[in-house]
Amino acid sequence: MVIQKIESTSSEVPKALALVWQTFLEFEAPDYSEQGIQEFKEFIALSTIRNKLANEELVLWGFYEEKKLLGVIAVRENNHISLLFVDKDHHYKGIARKLCEAAVDYSLKKGNKRITVNSSPYAVTAYHKLGFTPTDKEQSINGIRFLPMESLLRDKSVNNKKG
Repeated sequence: MVIQKIESTSSEVPKALALVWQTFLEFEAPDYSEQGIQEFKEFIALSTIRNKLANEELVLWGFYEEKKLLGVIAVRENNHISLLFVDKDHHYKGIARKLCEAAVDYSLKKGNKRITVNSSPYAVTAYHKLGFTPTDKEQSINGIRFLPMESLLRDKSVNNKKG
């Protein structure tokens, strides 16, 4: 198992975005309007993501096992998770937790005291288990439904809540 930063010019970027899109379509798209699905598709467009990575507006990591990409996480503004997706055949194996821990370590090194996420309805339970709590009620912008959440960073690991 290795977590590796994915650079803007890497051939891994299209693979990461394919994993994100496939997982989104199966698990999250059913909760979104057509407008929301299109908005998300535009957000993860290859050129958009490559530009954000190149301009350091976004940092992307991949979780690899035996050189196979199984999950990705992206952080913007040094403390906001904007993408967290795990291949459907590898859910409930701790991959999201390990990716979140990488994001937390990064955020702490940047001097942040909290990390935030706009969780999709599908992922709220997972984020609760990772120690995130809601900061507002569910919202919808451009067809994207989300619950703003945060986790206070007290140490170098995501809070561990069982449940």
